[in-house]
This record gives sequence, structure tokens and C-alpha cells, in this order.
Amino acid sequence: MAKAIVSYGKAESTLLCETKDLSIREGSQVVVKTPRGEELGVVEEIIEENSSDGETEEKTPQGEILRVATLEDLAVWQENEKKARETLPICEKEIEKHNLPMKLLGAEYTLDGTHLIFYFSAQERVDFRVLVKSLASIFKVRIELTQIGARDEAKRFGGLGPCGRIVCCYSFLNSFRSISIRMIGEQGLFANPSKYTGSCGRLMCCLAFELDFYQKIKGELPPPGTVVVTPEGRGRVVEINPLREAVVVEIEEKGRFLVPKNQVRVLSQ
Repeated sequence: MAKAIVSYGKAESTLLCETKDLSIREGSQVVVKTPRGEELGVVEEIIEENSSDGETEEKTPQGEILRVATLEDLAVWQENEKKARETLPICEKEIEKHNLPMKLLGAEYTLDGTHLIFYFSAQERVDFRVLVKSLASIFKVRIELTQIGARDEAKRFGGLGPCGRIVCCYSFLNSFRSISIRMIGEQGLFANPSKYTGSCGRLMCCLAFELDFYQKIKGELPPPGTVVVTPEGRGRVVEINPLREAVVVEIEEKGRFLVPKNQVRVLSQ
């Protein structure tokens, strides 16, 4: 029996689920049973029985796809979205009442209405046990408070990046890749992290987009210090230019030349 990876909730949590005999495909909206109850989800990936991904095959499904979402399910979800928005001012007042250092970001009900989840961000750990009790007495459902990080906040609310376009995490990225200072150096960019910081306060996700290309090309180019022969004569590599797939060669008494990699022959290193 095939399995499926299903995302659900505003924080886009994922579950590995049995597909049963349902006719679903990637992108299908489904009702899935999660640890929080019944929720509306989206099929992100289907893993067939003969998949070569042995690691996924061995994992035990954590959830269950109950059915393909119906028009009635979608109507209930829309009504729940409206109800969840109405809870936000009340929750804000309770946060202020208990003087908690947290920023409320959003709320959602599970499809079956048994859980109300509030999402927030905070600079440090927050003891919100009193707040949970207070909200539970008001809304008469099980309350969950979920803290999300700065990158998740940007993904949820969007915004403009330094390039002037909608931030990538909001418009098309499905998951986050670890971004490090090393990526700046490997792409020959100026080592000033503040220039490459996104609206979330973290290094921009786009630093990873071309990293594989830079690593591949740099592996094909002779490093600085290499003695090479070029059409202009014999010289030493002083700089590499991955974007042009070329190297800058310094030739004695002639100066420096930008030479394509297919015109460079390595003599020694």
C-alpha cells in the first residue's frame, strides 16, 4: 500500500500517512487524522510501494487519511478560519492581562473543532500555562500554544525582500535549508552578513539557490596559485570567476587576463 506525506495546519506540519485505496495525487486536499484531531491537509508527496526510498518505507505512518476533502469539508474549514480570526483580539487581551512577552501571530481551529491553536513568536521561553487555562475557560475547547521561529513567521506573513520581490519562503519555498556564512564566501560575495539578511533577521534563503553551481564550477577551475598555460602565454592564476567559468591569469610583463576554463592548461600547483 502506498504512503503519502501530508502537510496540515498554518505551521505546515507534515505526517506520513497510509493512502488506503483512495484516489489521490500530489496536491489533493484531504481530511487527515492527526495527533490534534481531524484536519484539512494537502498531499505533498506519494511514495509508491516499490519506491527505492527504503528509509521512508520502514517508517510507521503517524497519521491516517480519512477521505478526500468534500465541498462540505471546505465550507467547514472556511467557517473555522472566520471563527479563528475572531479569537485573536480576545487572545491579545489575555496576553496583555498576564503581561507575557510574546507576539501573537495567528490562530486556527482543527477541522473537527476540538482544538484551537494559537501561534506566537518570542525572544525567549515563555511560561504560558496560566494563559492556556484562561483561554480554555473562554473558548471551551482544548487550547494549544505553538511558538514559531523568525523564518516561519516570514513564511507565514510574507513581505518584501531586499530585491524588491515577495520573499521566497512565502511565494514558493516548501521547506527551509540551513544557510551559513560559508555560503557567502564560497560565492565570492562580500563578507558582510548584514547585506544578506532577510526580513526575518536571518541569512537570506536565496544564498543557497546557486551554491551547487558555484561549488561545481569551482571544482572545475584551477585554484589561485596554479601555474597554467594560456593563449596569452604562461602565467599564474590569481582569481577565479565562476559566473564566467573562467580564471584571471597574471602573465609576467603582460598583465592580467580573463581566460575561459577551456583555454587553460594546468602545468603545476
